[in-house]
Amino acid sequence: MIMARTGYSVQTGEEEARAKANELPISPKHSIEIARTIKGMKTGDAVAYLEDVVALKKAVPFRRFNRNVAHKKGLDGWDAGRYPVKASSKFIRLIKSVEKNAEYIGLDVENLVITHISANRGRRMRGIFPRAMGRATPKFAESVNIEIVVKEA
Repeated sequence: MIMARTGYSVQTGEEEARAKANELPISPKHSIEIARTIKGMKTGDAVAYLEDVVALKKAVPFRRFNRNVAHKKGLDGWDAGRYPVKASSKFIRLIKSVEKNAEYIGLDVENLVITHISANRGRRMRGIFPRAMGRATPKFAESVNIEIVVKEA
C-alpha cells in the first residue's frame, strides 16, 4: 500500500511539538468530534478524559454529527453523545507520541496544552461485498489523518 505524503496544515514555532498519524482505520465523524472536544486541554487531562471514554465512564459530545444520536448523562451544555472507543485509543497513542516529541526538544511534559488538532478524512479503500445470486455490492473502508500541535503553557 502506498501512503500519501501529506504535510502539516500549520507552521510551528520552536517552542511547539507536533505529531501526525496518517490513514488510521477509524471513523472520521468520531475523530472530528473527539478533536473538537480535546482542543485546548492539557495533554494529561486529555489522556485521562479519553481513557474514561474507553472505559465507558464519560461520553464525547457529538455536536455536528448528532443525527439519531442518543442522549448521554454527564455532558455539560450538550445532550447527544457517544463512546468512540476505537478512535479514542488511537488519539491516546498520538497524544503520548507528541509528548515524547516535546520531551525530546526539551519542553516540560506536565504543562503541554493542545493548541491545534485536526482530524480529516483520508483515503477510502475500495472493496466488494459478495451478495446472493452472484451479485456484489461495493464497500469502502474509511481512514482518517490526524495532526496535533502542543505548546508549553
